[in-house]
Amino acid sequence: MVLQGVGIGRGLAVGPILRMPEPLAEPGDEPSALAPDAEKVRVAGALAATAADIRLRGERAGGSAKDVLDAQAFMAEDPTLRDDVNARIDSGKTGERAVFEAFAAFRDLLVSMGGYMGERATDLDDVSQRVVAHLRGVPAPGVPDPDHPFVLIARDLAPADTALLDLDKVLALITSDGGPTSHTAILAREKAIVAIVGAVGALDLPDGETVIVDASRGVVTVAPSDEERAAAEATIAARAAVADVPIGPGALADGTPVPLLANLGSVDKLAEAIEKGAEGVGLFRTEFLFLDSEHAPTIAEQQAKYTALLQGFAGKKVVVRALDAGADKPLSFLNDEPEENPALGLRGLRALRAHEVILRDQLTALANAAADTTAELWVMAPMVSTVEETRYFVALARELGIKTAGVMVEVPASALLADRILADADFASIGTNDLTQYTLAADRLLGSVASFQDPWHPAVLRLVGEVGRAGAALGKPVGICGEAAADPMLAVVLVGLGATSLSMSPAALADVRAELARFTRAQAQEFAELALSANSAVEARAAVLSAATPLTTQPTESE
Repeated sequence: MVLQGVGIGRGLAVGPILRMPEPLAEPGDEPSALAPDAEKVRVAGALAATAADIRLRGERAGGSAKDVLDAQAFMAEDPTLRDDVNARIDSGKTGERAVFEAFAAFRDLLVSMGGYMGERATDLDDVSQRVVAHLRGVPAPGVPDPDHPFVLIARDLAPADTALLDLDKVLALITSDGGPTSHTAILAREKAIVAIVGAVGALDLPDGETVIVDASRGVVTVAPSDEERAAAEATIAARAAVADVPIGPGALADGTPVPLLANLGSVDKLAEAIEKGAEGVGLFRTEFLFLDSEHAPTIAEQQAKYTALLQGFAGKKVVVRALDAGADKPLSFLNDEPEENPALGLRGLRALRAHEVILRDQLTALANAAADTTAELWVMAPMVSTVEETRYFVALARELGIKTAGVMVEVPASALLADRILADADFASIGTNDLTQYTLAADRLLGSVASFQDPWHPAVLRLVGEVGRAGAALGKPVGICGEAAADPMLAVVLVGLGATSLSMSPAALADVRAELARFTRAQAQEFAELALSANSAVEARAAVLSAATPLTTQPTESE
């Protein structure tokens, strides 16, 4: 039997499975035997202890995991949540029940908002479980710790658990929910864990069953034959014996340069990106400078951050995305009206145009920072869907001193009009996460539609090809900054479709660099044609992998 999901990276693993324990039972709704003030003291202590424990895990994990866990700790300290809990206690509920209900209500709110906020729902569930466990005086549900290596299966994995996985024991990770942009996927990629997310049916597998986890194909082979297992183990050994491609400029086998850049959300990640060989920055997410603020940062405050970023990549290209916020990442100073469908609402450049002073301040800060450094600053607008929006942003950027201004292609409209948009923009960068979401009409955060959230889909690749052709015809660069660039074989296909640079999590650079070095430009274009001629993401991936003769086991027929 074979299960299909979305693979993270190109790893391969073989071993027995072990499932995550079930979550704690829902607290009963019986009246509290304690006075409300006493219950509030209990809950306050549990919330504080939970926040402290999560932060400690973040300190131990480091990297992006620390940022994720710090944000999770803030959830335990959120004053609005605490007030809701206290109000429920005043109505006679126990601390456990009040926490459960308050967190569940907030979770539903986040899910309804979708996007960035919707992605926080799983994190909130984990915090709630940890607080209730503390109140009950029992261990919080977590990763099992047997005395042998295993493949971990879970519905989804909380950041606090993913960050501290024992990589000497956890051979691979399989989740039934989540997509390629979930925290589980992001942290798995950063820690180089063999992982497949959104594998429907994974929770039905019994503990102890042997599986082959092939992330490069997004396939879990259940109860493999002796021949399949031997082939997989031989492949693992062969890969371990192959030396990594030395750190250096990204290039195809025929010498065609393909600059490999880093996606960053903080200047704190500069050192890691440089260490792993990033040739610059392909996406700097500026919203992280804004999300924790009650008011927009000043020009001076922003300029200091941008200067540090540009100085870290002196003489190299740094692509900065203008504030990508809106109803799905609400900011009190930018959005004050709730929306029923925020993914299609006032977000990205639309929100910035409605509050142009914020955009002007940001562009001014970036121009000032660029004037003080030797980095090559490029700035792009998020969520552009029309030629008119392109002209607006490019003109404003020029007015404020930005020399290279481009757009992000994240919706089908901008891909289909790429020839006209690139006539005005200096470059385009394709955000494959959102482009896939909008092309397939599948929320990238919902496990129930994770199988649709696959950038290998021919419809998505056709749109990428439209942008690539427009860029080539006009002599304009076309980058990829979505998670698709971190899939090594898909990265080759994207280059075949016309991508001139690839930007990804620093942890993915080595695998992508190695894969590019295996193929010529002509081969990349052949693989692209194969993928475009397929009828589905599964067919596209299988056709390309077969043609590329990768070191992977081949799928078996589903039983």
